[in-house]
Amino acid sequence: MTTQQVNEAMEASKAFAGFSRLNVAMVLSDPNQPDNPIIYVNKAFERMTGYTSEETVGRNCRFLQGEETDKRDVDQLRAAIGDGHEVSVDILNYRANGTPFMNRILVAPIFGDDGKPAFFFGMQKELVEGDDGAEHRISDENIGILQNLVKQDLATILTSLREPDASNFSRSVRESNALPRRLETLQLVYEEMRHATNRNTRNRFDLGTLIGRVAGAIAHEEGRAGLRFVQMVESAEMKLDQSTRVAMIVSETLHNTFNHAFSMQDEGRIELRVTRLSSGGVRILISDDGEGFPPGVEWPSDKFVGGRLVRSLLDGLDATLNVVRGAAGTVVLLDVPEDFED
Repeated sequence: MTTQQVNEAMEASKAFAGFSRLNVAMVLSDPNQPDNPIIYVNKAFERMTGYTSEETVGRNCRFLQGEETDKRDVDQLRAAIGDGHEVSVDILNYRANGTPFMNRILVAPIFGDDGKPAFFFGMQKELVEGDDGAEHRISDENIGILQNLVKQDLATILTSLREPDASNFSRSVRESNALPRRLETLQLVYEEMRHATNRNTRNRFDLGTLIGRVAGAIAHEEGRAGLRFVQMVESAEMKLDQSTRVAMIVSETLHNTFNHAFSMQDEGRIELRVTRLSSGGVRILISDDGEGFPPGVEWPSDKFVGGRLVRSLLDGLDATLNVVRGAAGTVVLLDVPEDFED
């Protein structure tokens, strides 16, 4: 990664932090499904609209419109989405309790390998009277920064949601439930970027610290009584693009382990080790003493979102991933050499 790319990534992290403070709602929709349904909304969207994620996912965004919504604004949104273009509109929407509010919406396409929109990413912010100060406004500059962030980081995650059988909508919705966790992992990456800036190591990031935070968050959310999680993590610096991919692979692997390795066991142990190699790079080991993979089962597999995501992340790393059955359970070993390119 070049110095320019690192600087752009830093600006993106600052913009993302600013949007968090501004309480901007975020929405993802899938235009390849009938009627372009929503597949993800964040907590800010739930707070702003009064609709829960369960009430929202699977519906088209037009359900927020009402009798006084200006048809010209609706037509502008519809035309841009139909053409696969970016659009920004201030539109009258309605909350779950029926109260109206002015909503500033930015919608931008995320393109797939075929050059067509694979997803649409939307940002929404309520506009209130006197909302004209710079501290409250979504600036064009920050919009552009966040769009770049989406294209560079989220595109890999989002395109993994495309399953071979695109007509199986119920499975798409079910598998997309893991999207908030994946976005949370990216948020931890952005936070580590800000810490790295403060330490004046703009082009290097402590992968050990990042993986430790990701693993701790997963263990907290998905752990249960009887499961013991142990991590031994050494400090190891890597570049931003490498760190992001490795963190996502660790997240997917640990999630899979916590949720599937002990389905028939009340007790078990999960271990994470991150070791800095003397030749450069890191070795990551994730092991469990659970049930192990059934005969004939392959992981990562293209049949599932997590498997497709891991495979796509590995494509951007000169890394090796080995999955073996241990004396009990499964051992996942990931070796990532250091990238010395400036």
